[in-house]
Amino acid sequence: MNPIIQKSGLSVVGMLVAGGCALGPAVAAQAAPAQAAPAQAAPTSSSQTDRPAERILSIDYQAQPNFFYCGPAATRIALSAQGKALPQDAVANLLGTTEAGTPSALDTTRVLNELTGGKYRTTEIRDSLARPDQVEQLRRDVLAAVDAGRPVVANIKGTTVDTDGNPHSYEGGHYLTLVGYRDGGDTIRVADPADPALGEYWVSLPKVANWIAERGYSA
Repeated sequence: MNPIIQKSGLSVVGMLVAGGCALGPAVAAQAAPAQAAPAQAAPTSSSQTDRPAERILSIDYQAQPNFFYCGPAATRIALSAQGKALPQDAVANLLGTTEAGTPSALDTTRVLNELTGGKYRTTEIRDSLARPDQVEQLRRDVLAAVDAGRPVVANIKGTTVDTDGNPHSYEGGHYLTLVGYRDGGDTIRVADPADPALGEYWVSLPKVANWIAERGYSA
């Protein structure tokens, strides 16, 4: 069975589903950092030297209105960069979102392709930590997608810390949108629909990859 599908039906009682949604940033302040060491990013390749030092896509940020709309909100953020201004309810209907959340990255890929012309594909990181080659694949995918004007929608789980030292914890799963990069993709710009106080923040590439571990992303 596809690991993305297999995990999508599991739930955390009283909170959220493994397919992904979050209660919000209040959880982050109480979560302990992950115990495993993050994967390390390899040096930027020479093929990336013609890119700008920083690129951030213009989006229409919207916070999720409830605990289970992270998938619709993250997908709608990605669509907004491509001129699609759908209501979150309409995106939720297309995704099949319920109070149990949005099933998987396969669904975000499907809906993004239905609405933007079929450029997205789903990539899984099946292990509990991203391997170096998976970190580099994420770098390539984010660079290519953002350069083409397409934000990436990521299904994540667990705790990470952004470059300003702020923790973000979604132990039951969450969806967010990768909307930019800097330093050749060493650092990724995250638009987080569960954190309207910040809205967007920077996270190192290896941390983003490990956040996606055991899940997937649409790029």
